[in-house]
Amino acid sequence: MSDGTYAGGPALEAVGLGKRYRRGWALRDCSFRLPTGRICGLVGPNGAGKTTLLGIAAHVLEPTAGDLRIFGAGPGSAEAGRRTAFLAQEKPLFRRFTVAETLRLGRELNPGSWDQGAAEHIVRAGNVPLDARIGTLSGGQRTRVAFALAFGKRPDLLLLDEPMSDLDPLVRHELMGTLMAEAAEHGTTVLMSSHMLAELESVCDYLVVIASGGVRLAGDVDELREAHTLVTGVRDGEGTPRDLAHHTVVESRPSGRQYTALLRPDGPISGPWETDTPNLEELLLAYLRSSEAPPLITPSAQVPGQAHGIRAVAA
Repeated sequence: MSDGTYAGGPALEAVGLGKRYRRGWALRDCSFRLPTGRICGLVGPNGAGKTTLLGIAAHVLEPTAGDLRIFGAGPGSAEAGRRTAFLAQEKPLFRRFTVAETLRLGRELNPGSWDQGAAEHIVRAGNVPLDARIGTLSGGQRTRVAFALAFGKRPDLLLLDEPMSDLDPLVRHELMGTLMAEAAEHGTTVLMSSHMLAELESVCDYLVVIASGGVRLAGDVDELREAHTLVTGVRDGEGTPRDLAHHTVVESRPSGRQYTALLRPDGPISGPWETDTPNLEELLLAYLRSSEAPPLITPSAQVPGQAHGIRAVAA
């Protein structure tokens, strides 16, 4: 069983990471760090490279360029394999196995690190019979068994590729609660791909946004939110109002004379504007809609030589 600690550096570090398929680059020059103990949302549009990034971290894909490290080790190393668990969206399970047989397989595949009690607790918390065959279970029950396999391994890093996207909101909320409780109890670092933007705000304290194969945002959620300001008001004329022009405009949404914009301020905001800190969903949507906005990587997410931080979030 791992102890959840790593004194030498981040849980995951990508440096210049790239993956090219026949149709083109899925990831390109992707660099960021994920500190240990964080619950990180991995966000981006379809085809942005999220599944590719998780696949490289889980050692089911090889990168074309750059490097990725798990607790300082390569994804294919025994050390990284021991400390990492990966749960794919498809949740591949043997349909003819019973739940008990599935957990037994998990124990046999993870000698020395398997926590049978934790795995059974996750299953029983959802009233899933141990003697039921996987093929007879509902989608939510199968997902719970898959979570039990992942947490039974007692990983230090849990990689989740939208495993709850096919579940109804009630089951998803229940399983998300189980995930958060288990991660908090054992100090597990979680990197979780999701399209459920509103749900991420209640569970994630770290964020990585990928679009067009590159990192657009990365860092502590509070730091990212506080580095931005949402402004609303009435403008005179067209284009960006003069008193906002020296700030970085991530996204603007004019409607007649009414003007709303998400800014990365460069100093105080002057003029007759109402200002507010954006919530996480507003921040994410602005960056996903604005491909030309410059990226922002906060200090805790930067790798040596990276230059995407700004003064508003400097340590």
